[in-house]
Amino acid sequence: MSENINPSENSTQKSLNFIEQIVVEDLAKGKNDGRLQTRFPPEPNGYLHIGHAKAICMDFGIAQKFGGVCNLRLDDTNPQKEDTEYVEAIKEDIQWLGFKWGNIYHASDYFQQLWDFAVSLIKQGKAYIDEQTSEEIAQQKGTPTQPGTDSPFRNRPIEESLALFEKMNSGEVPEGAMVLRAKIDMSSTSEIPSSIASSTKSTTSRGTSGKPIPCMTSPTDKATSSKASPTPSAPWSSCLTARSMTTSSMS
Repeated sequence: MSENINPSENSTQKSLNFIEQIVVEDLAKGKNDGRLQTRFPPEPNGYLHIGHAKAICMDFGIAQKFGGVCNLRLDDTNPQKEDTEYVEAIKEDIQWLGFKWGNIYHASDYFQQLWDFAVSLIKQGKAYIDEQTSEEIAQQKGTPTQPGTDSPFRNRPIEESLALFEKMNSGEVPEGAMVLRAKIDMSSTSEIPSSIASSTKSTTSRGTSGKPIPCMTSPTDKATSSKASPTPSAPWSSCLTARSMTTSSMS
């Protein structure tokens, strides 16, 4: 006797993309008590384009389809290029596409936490203050066939980096003159120089902060100073939390 197969269920399973398949598997296993959480984190430095629309449909669509929540997390870490006009435009575009966010968060809300993370990395010897120009740092970048070179400031004492980082915070360091860099393996052809924070004062419509601006680097970013902060690309930077499906303190 043949098994009873529901054609509609079989068809639905086949139509799932690989991300949806992961979600289904995780929900079936009861991960995170069956809670699904995604987010869409655009930088409000311009109007959204078709790539963002794709990310919106993925992030919000996954949450909508599986009974989860998608938050709007504005990556407002580059006040030189951001404007409330773009924030409102982003909201309008999301709603025009037929979606609604669960909560609105701002990366700038976590500056103190990001600052603490940076200090921790310095104390662990995993980050240091570099005084080179962005051009000099770019020249040290490796290629797929040739390793990069270390910064002459890479092995500066931890206490010295901590002291300079505090000066970046107090405004004693000229804008863009110093940058906090992760101590990555420059001999690896797969590693790319990445900056964590630069000496720029944050002044946005949401308030003023003396803290250095955290540089949210992506796999294609080279180390930058505050005068050339990296801009996240879309749609892959949409940060869909499909596999982990967890909401951290930095939603």
